[in-house]
Amino acid sequence: MQIIMPPRNLFILSLIAIISVYLYVFGQEKTIELIKEEYLFILALLPITLTLLYFKMKVKGKDLIDFNKNNSFSLKNTIVFFLIFQVVDYIGEDGFIGMISMWFLYWIMGLIALLIMETINYYKNYKLLYNS
Repeated sequence: MQIIMPPRNLFILSLIAIISVYLYVFGQEKTIELIKEEYLFILALLPITLTLLYFKMKVKGKDLIDFNKNNSFSLKNTIVFFLIFQVVDYIGEDGFIGMISMWFLYWIMGLIALLIMETINYYKNYKLLYNS
């Protein structure tokens, strides 16, 4: 049996899990420091989100085609992908603590990828609606 989760739910649950593990392993100060270290990636979310909102407003109320309909997130595949990265990080980042410290970066990168996919979907709909 394969469990399919909407990306939004997967990202929310994974953020809660990451922050919980960070607080347990590192404590509050180190957790805040690890999150602050990724400020450039967090700032990259701003223009991507603004672009997404722009195209979303342009096609608001129109019948949209879901160009991402074949992109479903299998929990099993996500976990296997994550575990592969964990083995690589365990070796490359000096053990368990280094491996865990990369989780938030992966979460941000995944969020950036999701927002870009959604932005491209809305852009294709915008282009289809207004350039036909």
